[in-house]
Amino acid sequence: MQPREVSQRLDELFVLDVREPQEWAAGRIEGAVHVPLMQVPLRLGDLPRDKTIVCVCKVGARSFEAMQFLTMQGFDAQNLDGGVVMWARSGLPLTTPAGDPGRIA
Repeated sequence: MQPREVSQRLDELFVLDVREPQEWAAGRIEGAVHVPLMQVPLRLGDLPRDKTIVCVCKVGARSFEAMQFLTMQGFDAQNLDGGVVMWARSGLPLTTPAGDPGRIA
């Protein structure tokens, strides 16, 4: 999914950030849920089956893996095209978990 589309639909989507903790701490999409990629298989019970899950990483490769895995598990999953890099290049904000302006790590 394109960043602008995701930003316009945040209230109806579940944004799953699969980056590492230091990347998450530097800057994230507001409202995203953090589950590092290697923990996704262990956290399936924490993910909604009634919403589209948009998987997010830095540029889209790890989140593509997460999306494929979740799709095989029966979830409605999509990938954020270009990751948080494309999100930021689209002029969309990143925040820290404390609510301060974020950055890409």
